[in-house]
Amino acid sequence: MNLHENCTPKDDAIVSRSYESILSATASSGTSGSSLNAADASEYSYISATPNPYEDTDNNGPETDHKHSVTTSSTKSRFINNTDSTALSKLQTPPPQPQNDEVSVVTPFLVKHINDQSKIPKDNFHKYCYRHNPEITCNKSTDEARMKRIQTSLDRLPSRDQEAITHVWSIFSASPLQHRELILKGLLSQCCFPQLSFISQEVSSLIRIDFLSTLPMEISLKILCYLDCRSLCNAAQVSRKWKALADDDRVWHHMCEQHIDRKCPNCGWGLPLMHMKRAREMTDEDIKPIIKRKIEELEAPNHEGSSASSQESVENPSKKLKTSPEEVKQKMKRRPWKSVYSERFKLEKNWRKGIYTTTTFKGHTDGVTCLQFNRKYLMTGSYDATIKIWKVDTGECLKTLSGHTKGVRSLVFDSQKLITGGLDSTIKVWNYHTGQCIATYRGHDDAVVSVDFANKSIVSGSADHTIKVWHVDSRTCYTLRGHTDWVNCVKIHPASNTVFSASDDTTIRMWDLQSNQCLRVFGGMDNNGHLGQVQSVIPFTYKENLIEDGHDSDAEGQSHRENADTTEENETDGNLRPCDGADDELASNPNYPTHLITCSLDNTIKLWCVKTGKCIRTQFGHIEGVWSINADTFRIISGAHDRLIKVWDLQNGKCLHTFANDSYVSCVGLSDSKFAAGLENGLVKMYSFE
Repeated sequence: MNLHENCTPKDDAIVSRSYESILSATASSGTSGSSLNAADASEYSYISATPNPYEDTDNNGPETDHKHSVTTSSTKSRFINNTDSTALSKLQTPPPQPQNDEVSVVTPFLVKHINDQSKIPKDNFHKYCYRHNPEITCNKSTDEARMKRIQTSLDRLPSRDQEAITHVWSIFSASPLQHRELILKGLLSQCCFPQLSFISQEVSSLIRIDFLSTLPMEISLKILCYLDCRSLCNAAQVSRKWKALADDDRVWHHMCEQHIDRKCPNCGWGLPLMHMKRAREMTDEDIKPIIKRKIEELEAPNHEGSSASSQESVENPSKKLKTSPEEVKQKMKRRPWKSVYSERFKLEKNWRKGIYTTTTFKGHTDGVTCLQFNRKYLMTGSYDATIKIWKVDTGECLKTLSGHTKGVRSLVFDSQKLITGGLDSTIKVWNYHTGQCIATYRGHDDAVVSVDFANKSIVSGSADHTIKVWHVDSRTCYTLRGHTDWVNCVKIHPASNTVFSASDDTTIRMWDLQSNQCLRVFGGMDNNGHLGQVQSVIPFTYKENLIEDGHDSDAEGQSHRENADTTEENETDGNLRPCDGADDELASNPNYPTHLITCSLDNTIKLWCVKTGKCIRTQFGHIEGVWSINADTFRIISGAHDRLIKVWDLQNGKCLHTFANDSYVSCVGLSDSKFAAGLENGLVKMYSFE
């Protein structure tokens, strides 16, 4: 059955109402000289209601349809753009003209509205912006391919059919906006469902617009800021305009703010900070000219009026250092934020997929007990009583420091000095650039197992069950007592001026360095803490929500306060009172860390809440004791007696990767792009994800 069969509507009332609306709208919008009279309206209605005035039926020749047709001088007219308000001017044939003396209905309508469309008053534009002017909203760019297809279809029709169709298009093109809407309503009311379906398909493709190019740039960039990395890269492949918007620095700066050094709550990705990247790229050749210029300016000889100029330079420091325009331009150069994001994204992708390279450092003759590294140096301590300084890039051993008489159990360094603690009960301070030992601290009665320093204070933990705080400036030493077994790890938290200690007595303690008092004790055998000796502790602040254990037995921990004994070396030991209101201060002071991570020889890693003192998560995976851990914003690295190194997700506690070795793992270190492990067989392995 033909879908279009009997689809021509027979509702004359609808047709009549449509033409009456056209008649009234035309009469109201025009002048008396160009308006339609009743006779014209009747003729127009007759012409429009006739199904095909050009078809020869019942042996009626040209004389029959001559009265009701409008002909052109050309037998084949070109199709005009029905979206152009001046479309008639593009016709290759003149406007339709009547062939007899009878008054034409259509001609005055065309003449009037063609003139109206071509002479739009400029005053009308001041009420609207260029995007919302009602006189130009129907104008849009022409789809040349579509127009060519329509013209081809038109050319296949007979000449008179072409004239009729072109005639209808001409009327619609010349009509003002309100008339166009009436014409379209009338046409739609006469369409059957297949025709309406066809219109729907055509309209859906015609109303598509490039919204990013059309909208103001600020709104387009705001829209792009809601996309993830993959979607932004796909958007950049749409067109050149979209690429310019998708590569805009403001969009990628927002992406960096959302992901670098934090996890995005939407996509779950976090990118490493890589805070040492810029320093790594700055060579000595870049630094030497700056230092030389500053020295020359400071050592410039005095001359007449030098006091005045010196005073001016003090009051206006910016005038003292003169910078050439080339230097200013060089300083202004910055990497695109997309490049910054891309570099960190590739690094994080390597971390997630486990793509890495390894470097092995050989040199120690006994087990490696401690290590630390930065962008340039790797420093390791061993039971062979030496400290070795390695070059990270090449694996070359630069220096070997000897001074301890027994094994080196702990070390920590910065840009100027290295501090080590040994089994010989001493603490040594080194200038590792020259290899010279510049100070030795003695005070512990047994091996120094752990050291840390910050703000001109050195803190050490010892096998004599005590913690000592050495103040370099005042040359005083205080002893913190409370642990009942070896103190395996001490960590200073500079922001809160506190120190955390982990001990073989299975507890972790928090100390106030200003009052030398114990603020809190975490865990214990009877409080669902660690069941074995605690080997390491790391305090940190995490602003996002960490996933906790679902069972209370795993998350419970007991917080209690005990009196702590402190000793000044030149005075008698004595008990000090605990701080009043310490619990309230821990809950309200924003300077304190929010969480602790600890590892123990009970094969577990635990996460603690500092404010409540509770263990909120226990991570299982190692089958033997965990000797060392390290952590950053995204990951936890652990090394254990089972010869495994595990990488854990900090937020949810899941094990991401496991690396096997030939020997026990005694210590680990971590940076944004690498981690290192010291082994019991004297080797050090570094895994790089760059």
